[in-house]
Amino acid sequence: MKDKTCIVTGSNSGIGKETALTLAKMDAKVIMVVRNKERGELARSEIIRESSNHSVDLMLCDLLSMSAIRQFAAEFKDKYNRLDVLINNAGAVFNKRQVTPEGFEQTFALDYLAPFLLTHELLPVLKRTAPSRVINLSSGLHESAKLDLDNLQCESSYKSMDAYKSAKLMLIMHTYEMARRLKDAGVAVNVVLPGFVATNLGRSSNSMMSRIMFGMMKPFQLSPKEGAETSVYVASSPDVEGVTGKCFEKKEVIETSETSNDTELQKKLWDITVDLLGL
Repeated sequence: MKDKTCIVTGSNSGIGKETALTLAKMDAKVIMVVRNKERGELARSEIIRESSNHSVDLMLCDLLSMSAIRQFAAEFKDKYNRLDVLINNAGAVFNKRQVTPEGFEQTFALDYLAPFLLTHELLPVLKRTAPSRVINLSSGLHESAKLDLDNLQCESSYKSMDAYKSAKLMLIMHTYEMARRLKDAGVAVNVVLPGFVATNLGRSSNSMMSRIMFGMMKPFQLSPKEGAETSVYVASSPDVEGVTGKCFEKKEVIETSETSNDTELQKKLWDITVDLLGL
């Protein structure tokens, strides 16, 4: 990965941090995109120390904010002239329905709209650097998700895990639709299911019970390092060159749910999202 420039969102902990560390060990230039500067700087220092790679940059962005994503993308394009790999890793579960200042339900905003918009905003530099790769992290929980185009932001009812599952389903559908639209652009777009990984996913929950539940499950989960393996593989392996519109789990291509493969639904969701984001 020498001379390759890689963005990893949510890279101050968990899978994102391990992904950034492994890519740094492979001599990539790594841009860590985080919200909290203090935690980000601490993680960046650890990654530099462990990888002996000083080409690790930290850039701040609150991915709950669409205007912040646009500002970050502009700053990145001013600072860097290439982007080989974009890994949309950041995600969270929110126990209560909360709305961002821009009017989006938070799970919908962070787990779906953010990777959609960030990829769109960075597309010019991804195309210029082609062949380049976009990797969206989803979840096996999408299998049991239901998609209601009239209730994408859980306005009629809100259950935290249902909202999360739905957002991860939408992210897979977005991946497949974008891969089709970019098939001749040299930008490969794939999705990764990292598995049942011990991360800080539940940290955004306001519920003590939810945090206890996530904590109790940790002994049965994969380590963040194990969870990062497929992301790194899809980001770096020559075996994946030119492969697009696929889902990877344990470094293998797998089939996702029937709903996620509904091309008409993918197009409708795309159009709704473009309208919501004013693209």
